[in-house]
Amino acid sequence: MNYAKPRIGLVGSQGSYGRWLRHFFEARMGLEVFGRDPSGETVLSERALIEAVDVLIFCAPIRQTPAVIQHYVKHAAGIERKQLWMDITSIKVVPVAAMLASQAQVVGLHPMSAAPKSPTLRGRAMVVCQARLDTWRPWFEQFLAATEADCVHADADQHDRIMALVQGMVHATHMAQGAVLRELAPAVGGLEGIRPFSSVGYELDSAVTRRILASNPAIYQDIQFENPYVEPMLERLAVHVGALCELVRSGHDTARQQLREKLLDKSRVYVGEQALAEGSYAFERLGYLLADLREPRYISVFLPLDRPGSLRALLSAFEQRGVNLDSIHSSRSAEGELLFRMGLSRDCDADALRDAMLAIERDGIGRVVEAAGVDVSSVNP
Repeated sequence: MNYAKPRIGLVGSQGSYGRWLRHFFEARMGLEVFGRDPSGETVLSERALIEAVDVLIFCAPIRQTPAVIQHYVKHAAGIERKQLWMDITSIKVVPVAAMLASQAQVVGLHPMSAAPKSPTLRGRAMVVCQARLDTWRPWFEQFLAATEADCVHADADQHDRIMALVQGMVHATHMAQGAVLRELAPAVGGLEGIRPFSSVGYELDSAVTRRILASNPAIYQDIQFENPYVEPMLERLAVHVGALCELVRSGHDTARQQLREKLLDKSRVYVGEQALAEGSYAFERLGYLLADLREPRYISVFLPLDRPGSLRALLSAFEQRGVNLDSIHSSRSAEGELLFRMGLSRDCDADALRDAMLAIERDGIGRVVEAAGVDVSSVNP
């Protein structure tokens, strides 16, 4: 057993997290990775995969994960006793219990995001449920450090209770919003008709709803159906939405006061002044960010990740030519490249901007990905 450089096995290696984990272990930790997936990677049988690895990670669909783990426990038949088994699943009680039926050491993991385009989980939370961990602890700690995730430790039951609120409630409300928009928006011009009237709150909610609708529906189905704590949460949610409907229907002044007391004042006291202030400030910051991203005059530049001082050189290219920047934000393209998006002053000179763009490319500072809102096509290089 090689605790320093273990061989990694991925069950579900062709899924989004399977592919991300393969790249992570190979590129970031320098480890050898073996995989099995019914969608294209079946060279190794289940038994052969278990025999080939030291760490086995299950990254199958939520609904299938417990049965897949049970299947591997039967195939292992004791040869896993010195291994570490982990899963990447949004539900923890049942998968962790299934892994504990093996003789391996067991940890349940839940990264709180879809598989990222970035090489690590920096800036994202990951729930860690240590169920049976001993000799693998030193390597496991190295693994967590390499992910750069903000790790929060919990037992499996605590995780599922919290996920009913963090995931189940959020997804449910946005799926319902999507259905309401589908039914009522056509009467007011559809989604395009609503867009010019958007508030910050609507834009944020709309982004979450569209993200859910654009993603794999099986994930959202399984989060609602496989977590036993979701149903009682939905019942409470329905109670409060139903009560709100009845209060609005009545229209009386007393109903207005009841709405304020039950749905605003009591919750305001529960949340607390400090959290309210922090939330209001976060909302304002997101509003400013959305305003910057709506600015039609901007330039996006890809910078190499491994060149210290490249951002300074980029900004200098604009400064030397008198190009004023209204904002600058970092993000990632659909392909995962790190981009800097810079909003341009409304009086930006096209000649100066074109010169800066040429210098960025010519001097190897970066690659201009996009320029919008300023006509530079007629400017000679």
